Amino acid sequence: MGQETLNGVDISELRATYDRKVREELPARATDDWPIRADHCFARVVLDNVFGGPWDEHVSGRPAYERLSVAELEAAVEIADVMLAEGRPAVERYDENSLRWRGER
Repeated sequence: MGQETLNGVDISELRATYDRKVREELPARATDDWPIRADHCFARVVLDNVFGGPWDEHVSGRPAYERLSVAELEAAVEIADVMLAEGRPAVERYDENSLRWRGER
């Protein structure tokens, strides 16, 4: 049985969905012309875009996805889904945001 929140959402299922998309689905879909291909890069990009800045300024501890609220997890899954659906253009857009917020652009 999963861990339910007060409003009945199974947060463990949301965590598993996020983890699967970031660790498996996105890296499997990535091609050589994508700016990122490693699972930890997808995790950075997704979470930075959830928070509108470096995720580690908003989340204390690791793994970060185990410390996110339901709303944050839902936003993370939605961003991962956009990257899966749109491919490289979405990955580039979200990666550029992340790099800019981190002062790397």
